[in-house]
Amino acid sequence: MILSRIILGLLDLAPMTGADLKRHFDTTVHHFWSADKAQIYRTLGTIVDDGHATVTVVPGTNTPDRLEHHLTPAGREALHDWLRSDLDRQPEREAFLARVFLADALDDDELSALIEQRRALALARQGEFEAIRDAMPEPATRAEHLRFATLDHGLRHVQVELDWLDALEEQLP
Repeated sequence: MILSRIILGLLDLAPMTGADLKRHFDTTVHHFWSADKAQIYRTLGTIVDDGHATVTVVPGTNTPDRLEHHLTPAGREALHDWLRSDLDRQPEREAFLARVFLADALDDDELSALIEQRRALALARQGEFEAIRDAMPEPATRAEHLRFATLDHGLRHVQVELDWLDALEEQLP
């Protein structure tokens, strides 16, 4: 359900193909929600079947035709209903925390290596967020400010994680 509403929100920005949506997920949305190509296309099919989007064939010149998805009034209403609905806590799944919780089975060097792997991933994610932020123009509209704020949240989340990893390492013998 949430994936379909995120896709409706992206289609509210502009009509998009499945490839366009995947690009948006990979460059903006991925810091708070992930989806692979198959999930996006499967969800697009459901959105169209539900009448929340229509498909227009855009003829390609020297390229294959593109299937562009357009938000319908019913889709916009479903998006707005979801945006206004009560917030519900989503279960979080974090394999790294499960590994740390069960880390008694690791020796000190293995545990340090695990923490360093996570630090490297966090630093890479921080670099990605900073590159996206640096490429964004100064926000002018309310919507642009909100998108910038979610990116800023992602950056703060990474910094908190890095601080936690530092504290975790300090606790190790």
